[in-house]
Amino acid sequence: MKTVDLFAGCGGLSLGFQNAGFDIIAAYENWEIAVNNYKANFRHPVYRKDLSDYTEVSKEIQALSPDLIIGGPPCQDFSHAGKRIEADRANLTESYAKIISLVRPKYFVMENVDRAQTSNAFKNAESIFKSNGYGLTKIILDASKCGVPQKRKRFFCIGALGEQDDFLKDLLLSKQSNHEMTLRDYFGDTLGFQYYYRHPRNYSRRAIFSIDEPAPTIRGVNRPVPKGYPGHPNDACKLSDDVRSLTTLERSLIQTFPSTYKWSGSKTDMEQMIGNAVPVKLAEYVAISLSEYLQSSASVTNNIESFQEWLILNYDYSPRTIKDTVSRLKRANSLFEYSKSSGEDYLTLLQKQQSFNSLSVSVKSQIKRAVGLYTQFVANQ
Repeated sequence: MKTVDLFAGCGGLSLGFQNAGFDIIAAYENWEIAVNNYKANFRHPVYRKDLSDYTEVSKEIQALSPDLIIGGPPCQDFSHAGKRIEADRANLTESYAKIISLVRPKYFVMENVDRAQTSNAFKNAESIFKSNGYGLTKIILDASKCGVPQKRKRFFCIGALGEQDDFLKDLLLSKQSNHEMTLRDYFGDTLGFQYYYRHPRNYSRRAIFSIDEPAPTIRGVNRPVPKGYPGHPNDACKLSDDVRSLTTLERSLIQTFPSTYKWSGSKTDMEQMIGNAVPVKLAEYVAISLSEYLQSSASVTNNIESFQEWLILNYDYSPRTIKDTVSRLKRANSLFEYSKSSGEDYLTLLQKQQSFNSLSVSVKSQIKRAVGLYTQFVANQ
């Protein structure tokens, strides 16, 4: 799918989607240092643009005809580390939504900190998405259960034109690990240390961690161990000369950037870019889930037009009922792929899936009705 990345930063979201097979055709970012860093790592163009001017930039993006727009509007005004007030930067969330409404890609993926879901800016953005016909999957993912050795919770809003809400939720949940990934899980014994220091927001919080647990959230600052650190009862060990802060490279690796990724700018700039980035493996996790959803629905969507005609001919359904039936059929196919070989056994096989059985009674009933109709349609072909 042709993909455009907005608020691209240093490229974490782009790299994750690129790794999953998506075709990134352009990126947009306003911070010059991040733009230069992005350019050093990708072949496609990245444009320095102020995305608050959404009308003009939408015309450029529309000319690219993207199937998918991804992006993480700046999140400092929602962050636990900030003052927790919404300010001008939060308005960029609405700019993102307005760009989506003007360009109208088939799909979009928006990422932010977990608390952004309850913000006024997101509520306004959600209203824009819904009024433009997007079904939304809203979910908070813990990166440590999605292939990242870091306890980092992030909110994702994934939209699809004409789909029902929660169309991707089952896939996203079913792929999560039951185990939080530790640094040792990810790096093995290659790090060369057992314990490390991560400066807390205040000394009521612990600061020394072990590689046998997920790292705490990588933030945009990286401070050395201060003189006179008092220690904390929950520290993984007592402070000693062997305990140090992580290096900039180590922090980028915990963000699951490859060791070959190029970094530029001052140390402060690099730390800020790394801390702001979407972990590459978390982006890849979402991208793979979306890719599987698209692939699984392909065998069904190839017959959608004929199926719709059959519904009109045999049941005289209204356009609204046909749209709902098709949407439920696609959802069933995302849970368990339909194939001609499964035939009339498809519904039986679908009902054995844990992801199907976790749905509400009413949703299961609606899906079974749609599958029953599609099975009849295939049998009459």
